[in-house]
Amino acid sequence: MGPARQENPKKKILLQGGALIGAVLCLLLCNACTGVSVPASASTTSGSTSTTTSTPNSTPGLTVSATLPSAAVGSAYSATLSVTGGTAPYAFALASGQLPTGVQLGATSGTVSGTPSVPGNFGFAISVSDAKGASKQQSLQITVASAPVTTGGNSFSNLQQSSGWADYGQGPPSFVDCSPSPCDGISYSMEQGIKSPSMSGSAAQFNLGGTTVYSDALFNNHLIGAFSSQGMPDPNQTLVPTYHNFTYDVYFYGTNLEVSQAVEFDINKFFDNLGFIWGHECRIAGGNEWDIWDNINQHWVPTGIACYPNENSWNHLTIQVQRTSSNQLLYQSITLNGVTSTVNQYYNPGAAVNWYGVTVNYQMDGNYQQAPYTVYLDDLTFSYE
Repeated sequence: MGPARQENPKKKILLQGGALIGAVLCLLLCNACTGVSVPASASTTSGSTSTTTSTPNSTPGLTVSATLPSAAVGSAYSATLSVTGGTAPYAFALASGQLPTGVQLGATSGTVSGTPSVPGNFGFAISVSDAKGASKQQSLQITVASAPVTTGGNSFSNLQQSSGWADYGQGPPSFVDCSPSPCDGISYSMEQGIKSPSMSGSAAQFNLGGTTVYSDALFNNHLIGAFSSQGMPDPNQTLVPTYHNFTYDVYFYGTNLEVSQAVEFDINKFFDNLGFIWGHECRIAGGNEWDIWDNINQHWVPTGIACYPNENSWNHLTIQVQRTSSNQLLYQSITLNGVTSTVNQYYNPGAAVNWYGVTVNYQMDGNYQQAPYTVYLDDLTFSYE
């Protein structure tokens, strides 16, 4: 890693439990705290529709339904615009804005149908004309919720398209979190539902740029515990202590990875005031090597394992770790593009007073020029037992 980040202990302290040593620590586990922002915890869409009024220049007597039902990614959607007044037959057209990806408008039927593939709030205007040339525009909105994550046994799949992701910028020298983007000279973003490049048809795109050199973008998701995006809040704190083995399996695609300082994939677990952070970074600048995180000494440790991801193609990464019966962190193995390297290194956990839960992180680190770059994640699966 670059000199601005290599030995900075503050950076990893902020990563624990999803990157907030102040705000998230408080909000994740202390309901009494006030005065701090709340990270994203569930779907960013409400699932409700918005009623809007028709635009000016409408023709009196021609009325178009002003609301449409909400939708969900991957679920068939069908609604029909209701028109009263004027003279049938009617013709329908998209006047402005954008329909949800995967949804079409019937030119003669007024049906709005298809299978949405991207979550979000989509605003648009429909133009309706009747047989005598009368016309009217109606502003509409469809809210598309994220698809529920498929859970098979003790695993969460397609996490890249899950709700619950939060993002933050971190800049030297203290790497204090900032949001929203742009902030502190850091720009970052996440966009879901990417069709190309994609393996599943719904990849997630992550971007990092800005003017502050050696700054980072952190993306994290609370899986089990408070703010769980997977419906596992574990309020009685009975689940997390029973899990020992974890696997982070993901495909990633970089368009210009040569300008990255590092890309990072972390598994985090907290219970009984202990913090288990299995940090893995593919350090591209300065040697193309995998580093792992020492929780006690708060620094990266080179593994001697090479990390040369392919450019402009999908890379398959599988990380396996374990919490031992004596509560040590065991880094077991790293598999990149079919080549498995045994790590077999043990570390003691750090302190994490009152923290609780399981989270995953993905992070992008900027280089000495803070050269902008983009990485896509797909088929992200997290397994636990």
